[in-house]
Amino acid sequence: MPVLSELEHIKDQSRQLRGSIAEGLADPVTGAIGEADTKLLKFHGSYQQDDRDLREERRRQKLEPLYSFMLRARLPGGVVTPAQWLVFDRLARDYASSGLRITTRQTFQWHGILKHDLKPTIAAINHAMASTIAACGDVLRNVVSTPLPVQSQAHAEAYAWAAKLSDELAPKTTAYHELWLDGEKLVGEPEPEPLYGRTYLPRKFKIGLAIPPLNDIDVFAQDLGLIAIAEEGRLVGFNLAIGGGMGATHGDPTTYPRLAEVIGFVAPAQLRDAAEQVIALQRDWGDRGERKHARLKYTLDRRGTDAFKTELERRLGFPLQAARPYRFEHNGDRYGWLQGSDGRWHLTLHVESGRLLDLDERRLLSGMRELATVHTGDFRLTCNQNVIVANVEAADRERIDAIVAAHNLDGYREQSGIRRHAIACVALPTCGLAMAESERYLPTILDKLETRLARHGLLDAPILLRLSGCPNGCSRPYLGEIALVGRAPGRYDLRLGADFAGQRLNSLYRENVDEKAILDALDPLFAGYAAERAVGEGFGDFLLRSGVLAPPSPARRIPAEVIA
Repeated sequence: MPVLSELEHIKDQSRQLRGSIAEGLADPVTGAIGEADTKLLKFHGSYQQDDRDLREERRRQKLEPLYSFMLRARLPGGVVTPAQWLVFDRLARDYASSGLRITTRQTFQWHGILKHDLKPTIAAINHAMASTIAACGDVLRNVVSTPLPVQSQAHAEAYAWAAKLSDELAPKTTAYHELWLDGEKLVGEPEPEPLYGRTYLPRKFKIGLAIPPLNDIDVFAQDLGLIAIAEEGRLVGFNLAIGGGMGATHGDPTTYPRLAEVIGFVAPAQLRDAAEQVIALQRDWGDRGERKHARLKYTLDRRGTDAFKTELERRLGFPLQAARPYRFEHNGDRYGWLQGSDGRWHLTLHVESGRLLDLDERRLLSGMRELATVHTGDFRLTCNQNVIVANVEAADRERIDAIVAAHNLDGYREQSGIRRHAIACVALPTCGLAMAESERYLPTILDKLETRLARHGLLDAPILLRLSGCPNGCSRPYLGEIALVGRAPGRYDLRLGADFAGQRLNSLYRENVDEKAILDALDPLFAGYAAERAVGEGFGDFLLRSGVLAPPSPARRIPAEVIA
């Protein structure tokens, strides 16, 4: 019998995610809840955190840390109605400490919610026809999907599948309604969880759906990536890619980022069963003893992708078809107005680090609030932390543009290429895993990178910058042409060489270096890129072609034979 991790015992004894959360919420003596319950709270969409900037001062004053809670919504495909937006905005102003934050998985986070405000916040989200269940935890998390609906029929079908998978493969426990919505309390034995069982999954599980040629969700970073195959604007099925994941641990070579592998094709009618059985197989085969090795990528490397595929086909009762050709061109967002095939318009706005706040002349939070009061379409959150004002009638464009200009939401028009494509995780002061700054450091490092890029005539060059406060990979740093991965305050690993389509991992270039070393290393590379790049050649591609970086191993790129 394998030795199980402590969390496996916590889940097993939780009575389907109840634990003693209710008692912890009612305790007026502390702003925290019990340690075991913090693990279970993640399944309900919340992390307990504290302000690390204030830890030492509060310790000197003999006060407990300033505990608060991060709350995350479950919004499949990142679609938000104007009515929901207004509710989420009000919650940010009433209960959160730092506005609304768009995550790298197409949803919202609220930071700084105090314990006594957690229940009314969750109840309000639910009343707005959304939820926080399974936004975190060892379950299928928010299902992401290509957000820009330029091909109306194919995109509508893709979003419908994202919503269907999110709904049908979510946990079935009634603990969520009992704890947060005053639902009927459980009496007797816990209700069954037909997919997840008593202990749910070994670790989190992520599904992402991309529609070529846009890979704006980084489909190969997903546990299960779904590559939509469209013919004449109609969705005919999906290539399945399994085993992607960004997390790693410094100093532990048994942990690593990995790209998903394409293993075959399924028709739309087969997709739901295929997704469920991939999750079920990971439930049964995943490592429940060592959480560092519990993601699907490690299961595949331990058991073999061929063996996994064979067992998957046995459980499905049919073989997967051969993968269909596809081609990705881009994994960034396309800013400004684009018209869809149905004649409606879509405006993509840049939101640095996804943080919607009113700061100086850029009034992002209030500007989006005003848009939500007049917009008749919907909003789409992107995996690059931006927002799309979607499904705008031609007659409404002028009014939308006026609001955008009045609140300085149109900064993308004058921003550098690297700024428009930068992603940063939250990191300090709230993330307990952060080793270095990320979101708060992004403006500083961007200013200094832009100075050097401008010197070489590269200010408009689109370059993917990913900044992470730790190696866990929430900002998908291993897919950045330039990536900084936090080691300690002011120190980062510099990684280089991913491509602009999300199909190649980057490589370690400088380890554990400070800002000066980072800038000194990049400056001659920028000079070489400016002088020697080919037409249309990305920065990461140039670094490989010029020999600055060695060619990646097959495990670090997507084989050309599956790309049209």
